[in-house]
Amino acid sequence: MTDIENQRAGFAAIIGAPNAGKSTLVNRLTGSKVSIVTQKVQTTRFPVRGIAMEGDAQIVLVDTPGIFTPRRRLDRAMVASAWGGAEDADVVVHLIDAQSHINAEGREGTAADRRSAEDTETIIANLKATGTKVILALNKIDGMRRDTLLGLSQKLFESGVYEEVYMISAANGDGVEDLKQRLARSMPKGPWLYPEDQAADVPVRVLAAEITREKVYLRVHEELPYSAAVETTSFEERADGSARIEQTIYVERESQRPIVLGKGGQTLKWIGQKAREELNEILGRQVHLFLTVKVDPKWQDSRALYAQFGLDFDV
Repeated sequence: MTDIENQRAGFAAIIGAPNAGKSTLVNRLTGSKVSIVTQKVQTTRFPVRGIAMEGDAQIVLVDTPGIFTPRRRLDRAMVASAWGGAEDADVVVHLIDAQSHINAEGREGTAADRRSAEDTETIIANLKATGTKVILALNKIDGMRRDTLLGLSQKLFESGVYEEVYMISAANGDGVEDLKQRLARSMPKGPWLYPEDQAADVPVRVLAAEITREKVYLRVHEELPYSAAVETTSFEERADGSARIEQTIYVERESQRPIVLGKGGQTLKWIGQKAREELNEILGRQVHLFLTVKVDPKWQDSRALYAQFGLDFDV
């Protein structure tokens, strides 16, 4: 336990294009899984707060949704949430996938690389307009040449929005400790905001829904674009210490229901089993999980789902 007089606590927002590696970085800084990580972009829908401890400092990490050019109501709410998270923070880290950014400028760049680079330009323009000074973190540097990285950081620095740069690999931890110490130094003096052993203040119902949604995408990401949501409809504490959780998986079209169910219900069974195993581990107790699949063409217009994810429906 530290002396309360030396304690510091505050908020660090991590912003970036979808797939920059924000969730992986939050998990690396906190040492626990608080934000879902999948191979599909745009999977974080609300500012998950991970809590990282560094000496006397408590860093509350706001893991914002990826910032991109919004097209639908859900997109607008997610982007507004990301900028809101950044505005309220004591320090902001702009995370960029270095390899993808370099690729976007060359012939080997994919459409996804170019989209990511465009999203990064949008973020820089927004930071310029608001006069926000941020820390630049170049991620996924594994195997990249140092002169290539230095050239990239110099070019980005010319935008005038960055105070300093850290070169990291969120996946294997390279450079992350230095970044964590820098974030700790940015925290204002004051008592800790959360108990020392609390990894995330995400409501458990939301965390449970996110874990199931991760499993849905791991299993059916090819057939199901972003047309699914998961809502925890019931969370019951049982007398024997276990938890009974009921969840609804929403899809937009009747034709998507059989994709989630699978032949003889096998896909849904796999999703349920994997989600239950992870929930048992995270909650440290037995979880009884019951899943239902519902077709609702208008789930993206559901106020209740937006509230569950802490997003503003009326953006």
